[in-house]
Amino acid sequence: MLSSLIRRLLPALIFAAALCCLPGRLAADLVWSRATGWRVEGGVMSGISGSEGRKAVETMNKARLAEERHSEGSAISSYEKVVKKYPNSVYAPEALYRIGKLRLIRRQYYDAFDAFQRLIGRYPNTKRFNEIIGIQYRIASDLLDGKRPYIWGVFPGPTGRSTAVGYFEVVLADAPYSDYAPLCLMNIARGHQLRKETDEAIDALDRLINAYPQSLLTADAYFKLAQSHASLVDGPYYDQASTKEAVTYYEDFMILFPNDVNLSKAAKGLDDMKKMLAESKVKMADFYFYKRDNYVAAKVFYNEAITAYPDSDVAKHAKVMLTQVEAKAAGQPAPASPAAPAPKKKKHFLFF
Repeated sequence: MLSSLIRRLLPALIFAAALCCLPGRLAADLVWSRATGWRVEGGVMSGISGSEGRKAVETMNKARLAEERHSEGSAISSYEKVVKKYPNSVYAPEALYRIGKLRLIRRQYYDAFDAFQRLIGRYPNTKRFNEIIGIQYRIASDLLDGKRPYIWGVFPGPTGRSTAVGYFEVVLADAPYSDYAPLCLMNIARGHQLRKETDEAIDALDRLINAYPQSLLTADAYFKLAQSHASLVDGPYYDQASTKEAVTYYEDFMILFPNDVNLSKAAKGLDDMKKMLAESKVKMADFYFYKRDNYVAAKVFYNEAITAYPDSDVAKHAKVMLTQVEAKAAGQPAPASPAAPAPKKKKHFLFF
């Protein structure tokens, strides 16, 4: 019984092995001409045959002729029928591709993106994969830049910047190793910044520098990370976690990219953040010195201010205050603070 089963299966096994050894591509290509309509070329199978195959071709021809008459709505309807009725045929991916292109003509950006996403989701081995990723990226970019999608292809709708951010995430997930991936993360950050979502922008920039350290965008990402953290700083009286992060990213940027065009801006940003950090230490020290008479704590924070930015005016002030703290702690009169320079006398002229 076993031997008879093997004999029955042997031809099929031989055929399968022969197919695996074929050097050419088995998937069929679709070619359109107005004279012959759609025809299958370059493959051994189209996915359907007989009456079903004829119906599929007729529907595809009907859709393409409507497309050439600029009747986009009718063409989309016919292509959708092909996708629904013949999903396993060679016609379905072509139909989805043409739906996406027609939706773009009608400026129905959401529906176009969806059609292209259905295509690469159902047929990930499509030869148009890279082209579609590029089209989806451009749709997301247009939406982020404020292009309005049209409702029914007729009326302009509201802008879709929040949708654009989601589309960039989709492109990134579908093609994480493409040239579009770091561009997507940079645009995700830009989209969040436009919506004042700084924490989300920081997350996107952080993903960029960690996942794509060799990208040409990495330098900009470091600089924008520093700026984003700096924008969260509320002043010397508040928590300085963001200040410390900004200092770290400004320093990293200046070390890693010493020839970047933003180097002078980074140096100015670093100066501001170090000054802010030192000022926050002075405020803490002042509190313990003036309000709590805690000279030990005051001394610690004045020293931290000096360490935070040794060559700054804030550090000079902290050193003066340290002498007063030490005098108070020893029970001696505090030395007088250095007098401020007297204002220059106003010059008076004979007729004024």
